[in-house]
Amino acid sequence: MNRWNVMKRILPLLAGMALLLSACGRSDLSTLDPQGPIAQRQYDLMKISISIMTLVVVVVFAICIYVLIRFRRRKGDKTIPKQVEGNHKLEIIWTIVPIILLIILGVPTVQSVFGMATDYSKDKDAIQVKVTSHLYWWEFEYPQYGVTTGQELVVPTGKKISFELVAADVKHAFWIPSIGGKMDTNPGMSNRMYLEFPEEGVYRGKCAELCGPSHALMDFKAKSVSPESFDKWIAAMKAPAVMPADPKLAETFRAKCLACHAVGDQGTNGAPNLTGVGSRQTIAGILYNSDVVKDPQPEDKTAEQNIKDWITDPQKYKPGNMMPSAADNQLTQDEIDGIAKYLAGYKLDY
Repeated sequence: MNRWNVMKRILPLLAGMALLLSACGRSDLSTLDPQGPIAQRQYDLMKISISIMTLVVVVVFAICIYVLIRFRRRKGDKTIPKQVEGNHKLEIIWTIVPIILLIILGVPTVQSVFGMATDYSKDKDAIQVKVTSHLYWWEFEYPQYGVTTGQELVVPTGKKISFELVAADVKHAFWIPSIGGKMDTNPGMSNRMYLEFPEEGVYRGKCAELCGPSHALMDFKAKSVSPESFDKWIAAMKAPAVMPADPKLAETFRAKCLACHAVGDQGTNGAPNLTGVGSRQTIAGILYNSDVVKDPQPEDKTAEQNIKDWITDPQKYKPGNMMPSAADNQLTQDEIDGIAKYLAGYKLDY
């Protein structure tokens, strides 16, 4: 019995701590800090709906408190309060008021929903991006330019970005909270949406659909750059691959890595494209590179060390992913070190 009393006191404390700690993490994942016009419109709708809800709650509670005080049974008073059943005036008021509130919420919601559903897939001025979700990574294909990359979406500012969303395996959802979204990616069918990136910056993307044991680790980065920088990035992505200087290491890399990955004009895109991986903020979307990010955290490591860790044991960082370990790939420590150093130094200047 004493143990149960202790648990009753501890459980609310643990629940409060869990709620508090759930807000811990990097600050680049919030819908309450809109960085684009789509996110701003969605945020405005949130404010309208929350304001209406707050108004209704305040008014209803105020009426309840007033009624409880004004019409409470007093000592010695056995009279029946005046009945208002069938009061047409009150019935009209509490019918019309909700209708007005629904119109206030409904009109901008309908306008925004249809406005944000505009299809820019045929717009010559829009940037077309085909997004394919995999367990547990993101592939970004630019059909206008013949370029494919992975884990880091690069887009120009001031342009409509038209997305075609598909899934390679199970259902996922594409979401960049501070820019706008989200929308499901489904196997065998396409969904479409568009976003805008008004300013240069790096934004965090997530999978928003439970898809497996590493769902919470299925992150990517969206990097918006100037149109000039975007053109330079496209040119750098299409440039011939730069292979390791050591012929033996280059042969190992071709045999062990390019069977799934690609760099430049070599390899395949069965796994994330590694062109310029050394200049990305993360490895595998979740291991932050302290030599690339602006404000590294104490737990962050260099790109080279993150690549080593990932190659050695990818299941440790993303359980259930399709990347074989170094042992499965029969890579020696020297080969791991050489490949990590090569990829960490593979940077794109744009």
